This record gives sequence, C-alpha cells and structure tokens, in this order.
Amino acid sequence: MTDLTTAPGRSPGVPADPGRRPPKEGRTPRRRPRRPIPTEFRTAVSPHQLNSRRGRIVYWTVLATVVTSFTAVFVFPLYWMVTGAMKSTEDLLQIPPSLLPPRFTLEAYLEAWELLDLGLLLGNTALYAGGAWLFTLAIDVTAAYALSKLRPVLGRLVLGLMLATLMIPPMVIMLPAYLTVKDLPILGWDLLNTPWAIWLPAAANGFNIFLLKRFFDSIPGELLEAAEIDGASPGRILWSIVMPISRPILGVVSILTVVNVWRDFVWPLLVLPDNEKMSVSIGIASLSAQMPQNVLIASLVIASIPTIVVFSVFQRQIMAGLTAGGLKG
Repeated sequence: MTDLTTAPGRSPGVPADPGRRPPKEGRTPRRRPRRPIPTEFRTAVSPHQLNSRRGRIVYWTVLATVVTSFTAVFVFPLYWMVTGAMKSTEDLLQIPPSLLPPRFTLEAYLEAWELLDLGLLLGNTALYAGGAWLFTLAIDVTAAYALSKLRPVLGRLVLGLMLATLMIPPMVIMLPAYLTVKDLPILGWDLLNTPWAIWLPAAANGFNIFLLKRFFDSIPGELLEAAEIDGASPGRILWSIVMPISRPILGVVSILTVVNVWRDFVWPLLVLPDNEKMSVSIGIASLSAQMPQNVLIASLVIASIPTIVVFSVFQRQIMAGLTAGGLKG
C-alpha cells in the first residue's frame, strides 16, 4: 500500500518520496537557482511568445500590414500617374477623384510621343547620360585610384580640396561654370550647345571620387603588391584587378551619374538653348502650357521609364555597393 504519511513541508494526502529525505524540522528546504535568461533572447517579443499560435498570428498580421502600407505609399503615386494619363481633363478635375479611369487606353501616350517628339528628346538625353557615365568612370576612377593606392605628393590636400567643393551650393558655382563652358580657358572653345557642356561638369564630381577612394582603401595591399612583383604596371593593376573587384561601387557611381544627368533641369537649360538639342526634362517643361493635362502626365510617364528600368535592373549592385566596406577571404 502507498504510504500516505504526511511529511513535514508536504500537503496531506500526498505520498512521500522514498528516495528523498524529509527536511529537518526548523530548516527551510533549498531551492534550485534559476537559470539565467540568454541575452540574445531579450527582445521586444520573446521566442516563446513568437512560437505560440497567438504570437504567430499577431506577428504575421503586423508584418503584412506594415509591408502593405509602405508599398501602397510608394507605389500609389506611380499608379496615379500611369492611370491619370488614361483619363480626360474633366476626369482629372473631378472631385472626389476616381481611382480607375473610365477606359484603359494609350491614346494620350501616343499623342504625347508625337506632339513632344519624345523620340528626339529621349535620344538626346541618352547621349548626354551615356557620355557623362563614360567620362565619370574614366576620370573619377583613375583619380580615386591614384589618391588611394599611388598616394602622390600632397594627395591628402587635393582630396581635402575636392571634399570642400561639396560644401558649396551648386547655385553658387553655376555662373562660374557657365562662363567656363562658354569660353574654355587656354583653348578658348565655346562648348555651348554641345554634349561637352554636360559631360565635363558631370565628370568632375568630388563625391564620386570620395566613394571610390573609400572602396579602394579596403582592397588588401598584398593583392596589388603580388601583381607588382609579377611585373604588372599601375594601369594593368587598375584594369585587371581593381576594376573587377570594384563592380558594386562602380554600379552605384554609374547609376548616380546617369540619374543626375537624366533629371537635371537648370544646367541643361543654360548650356543647351537650341531646341534640337534639348533634354527631355526641358522639352516637356517648355511645352507643358500648350498641351492637355493628360498628355502632359503621359509624357512624364514615358520620361520616367528609363530611370525605373535602370533601378530595377541594377538594384542588387546598388545595395551591394552601399554596404560594401571590405573584402572577405
């Protein structure tokens, strides 16, 4: 039969444990010390609560709500612009506005392409952006490589002067830059109404040189020293070793350059007064008062498509370049 003898410190009716000695009278039984809570689990929501059914429901509900809200905030302006071109002027001025157009049509896009001659404007802008990209890579990459690895005399002073130009507002240097482009010193060339007026100022960018130099500083010197021992020249090292390693930061600099030239308005307005050589932003702004509202919106959609495609295709390079700070291995 089970021993139901009541032991000191035990409730009546509970069988005593034969393998455990009852505590002596007048002495409190010892308690086992609690295990310390791991510091890695000290978060707003504990792993135990997150693994429960209620915790998973709350977690996924909050996550889906936040992601949907932020997506709607960023995508809705693009959706409104695309569908706004499919509405008439009366529909655009309607209060409250309608989320869907009466009918889905591309008539406004075709009209904008013909009235504004967007093919010519987009071709001009692509020429300016492509040339600025090539000159930026040629000038900024070599300058950053020289300051980072070759380390010329007074290199830090030169870098400091380049960074000092970032503290000057662009509007302040616009007049000296215009006079320089109009009458290039020493050579006396007039670069107005030529792509050179866009290419050369875009290539002289202290911020791009700073980004490239910071990335080049993270490249191990032993790798370049091994190439020098094998007889490689500085130019060969730059082309065969540094450039392939630096693809992420080169992608960031390339996209920044192309987008800045594509969306720039004031500088092309000053140096490209000829109607046949205008960029797309100037062409749309000059004719915006002479066209219907839906046609204007359609032209803006067409002008923004190239930049959206660039960001969609090279988004991995953008993120990799922004987070790149060293090499592994």
